Amino acid sequence: MEYTQLGRTGLKVSRLVLGTMNFGPQTDEATSHALMDSALDAGLNFFDTANVYGQSAGKGRTEEIIGSWFARGDGRRDRTVLATKMYGNMAADGEAWPNHDKLSALNIRRAVDASLKRLGTDHIDVYQFHHVDRATPFDEIWQAVDVLVQQGKVLYAASSNFPGFKIAQANETAARRGMVGLVSEQCHYNLYERRAEMEVIPAAQEYGLGVIPWSPLAGGLLGGVVRKEVQGGRRAGGRPAGVLADPVERARFQAYEDLLDKHGLEPGEVALAWLLTRPGVTGPIVGPRTPEQLESALRALELDLPDEVLAGLDEIFPGPGPAPEAFAW
Repeated sequence: MEYTQLGRTGLKVSRLVLGTMNFGPQTDEATSHALMDSALDAGLNFFDTANVYGQSAGKGRTEEIIGSWFARGDGRRDRTVLATKMYGNMAADGEAWPNHDKLSALNIRRAVDASLKRLGTDHIDVYQFHHVDRATPFDEIWQAVDVLVQQGKVLYAASSNFPGFKIAQANETAARRGMVGLVSEQCHYNLYERRAEMEVIPAAQEYGLGVIPWSPLAGGLLGGVVRKEVQGGRRAGGRPAGVLADPVERARFQAYEDLLDKHGLEPGEVALAWLLTRPGVTGPIVGPRTPEQLESALRALELDLPDEVLAGLDEIFPGPGPAPEAFAW
């Protein structure tokens, strides 16, 4: 396993991040535990979750599964860099009680204590804001974070789904308060969705944030969806079906898969390996539901993509270009 620093911090994390969103709704507790054991055995030490994960199994269920895994001992918690997120409404279904979501100081305090209880740990290594809160000033947010750091409940603060200007605003406010500020940004970024290259990733690099891409396979589109249709004899469902219904988009993904077939490469592994070549990227989040999917993700770490493949990928899925040149002279 290859490790890197998380942004400008001294924290060492694996180049792949284990995403746990499927734990509970799609993957039962025993299988989830086995996947986490396999990831840790492979050297993958960076685990990502969120307080709202659990969906149909109940909000918070995913954190509970991770907590029961930690409780099995054998150094599991000590070897894991744990990242969780808060922002979404954690009130019971059907309730519309205020102050159970977003980034007020009250909700930050409430959310971190609840996550610690579910996770069965005394601290969170990387505490991420799942979305921007336009109503709460960063001075209030950082005041709340400062208290948590002093209490030892949180080590680092980070963001997710922040635009570039909010990353700047957050860290300038933190600097004025003498605080470390955000250390990473978890953003939507993959071969098909490259808008983060325009301003989010440059802002993260300028302020020393690690970049953690989510949805690295674009909801399955970059995992060989056209080939799977042909081999499986039935059309894709969900978001891939909507995208592939457009003949132009379908031709792009066919060209992508043809390029990789020419070089004997697996689409999903290439999509991950490509992200690992991108400036500023710490490591993409992988969300395996099965051991086989985890093994495939780990193989991406061993890929050294030829220049011909990288050039072909850029031709099929061109980036937006830098700001402001992408939208100005």
